[in-house]
Amino acid sequence: MYKVNEDYLKLPGSYLFSTIAKKVNAYTQAHPEKKIIRLGIGDVTQPLAPAVIEALHSAVDEMAHAETFKGYAPDLGYAFLRDVIAEKDFKARGCDISADEIFVSDGAKSDSANIQEIFSRDCRIAVCDPVYPVYVDSNVMAGRTGTYDTKTEQWSNVIYMPCTAENGFVAEFPKETPDIIYLCFPNNPTGAAVTKDKLQEWVDYANKVGAVIIFDSAYEAYISEDNIPHSIYECVGARTCAIEIRSFSKKAGFTGLRLGYTVVPKELEHGGVTLHSLWARRHGTKFNGAPYIVQKAGAAVYTPEGDAQTREQIAYYMKNAAYIKKGLTDAGYTVYGGVNAPYIWLKAPNGMTSWEFFDYLLEQVNVVGTPGSGFGPSGETYFRLTAFGSYENTVEAVDRIKNM
Repeated sequence: MYKVNEDYLKLPGSYLFSTIAKKVNAYTQAHPEKKIIRLGIGDVTQPLAPAVIEALHSAVDEMAHAETFKGYAPDLGYAFLRDVIAEKDFKARGCDISADEIFVSDGAKSDSANIQEIFSRDCRIAVCDPVYPVYVDSNVMAGRTGTYDTKTEQWSNVIYMPCTAENGFVAEFPKETPDIIYLCFPNNPTGAAVTKDKLQEWVDYANKVGAVIIFDSAYEAYISEDNIPHSIYECVGARTCAIEIRSFSKKAGFTGLRLGYTVVPKELEHGGVTLHSLWARRHGTKFNGAPYIVQKAGAAVYTPEGDAQTREQIAYYMKNAAYIKKGLTDAGYTVYGGVNAPYIWLKAPNGMTSWEFFDYLLEQVNVVGTPGSGFGPSGETYFRLTAFGSYENTVEAVDRIKNM
């Protein structure tokens, strides 16, 4: 008789965004006449940049001819993409990252969930609270998190680092010593960013205690302030303690194409075994590479035309963020984020819980956001709105909320 992986059974409820989708679908079926404006899931809405579309068409044409047809991609990704990533994303910012330390994948979500596989099951993880749910859930599935307390909404073997208004939504060093530290900056969900000096402190701390930082930099393209680092490798000593994960989803609107990459420096090692070799083994065994067509599209993002066009799209979304932030602030809400990230993090009014405010917005003004409690205990009474809608819908949504 077969058995199931009982660690999966420990997961409480369904994935956050699945729950939201079910609630919205139920409301839509009951009220088909209502126009629902969705500012919940961080999915882009603008079409792909013309340079990306041109690259896609060109790559498709190549696949139609024997002499240019491509099959399986190289394990780490095509050199034409890894080389330009190394040059434009890292060397241009003074970061010593080589192309063969870059692993191209189908997205940051996949990598942030899968990276835990190269670590021992008895490693202790530390996460910011609130946190992107995938970090914790993937470790639950791996049997690394202990038992779940429904009252505190915390796992017994996870170190939670509260990110609150009092500390600017940037965690302090934990009292217990972790083995793996998950950091996401600019942050999802709070929209907070970390200064280079503060990030350097985290790098120094990780090297001191022998921990590894998993640095999720999926939103680095939205950084607008000069003192905010775009990569953890801008910090001295990061090559011996940090793995960085990036995505084309928000940088270039690839949510439907799926493309990302993870950087694993060769200096990261334990007992003579490099994490680079372990991730390469895992990557080669479980992944057959992002499609050639998609990698060609990714390379187009770094051309002068692609860079200008994707920056224009980012400016569009950040215009939305500015409108949400100002509109809700003017309406008396306490609002954070929206400066270096496309997320607005606001305090639910009148003592409402996160889910009460979710239901209130959905039913009263037909606007969908994300309850903060879905990101962890410290997210309770907070609410996330995204700037990825159209400008027209964003304006209408904010005006609806202001007029409640």
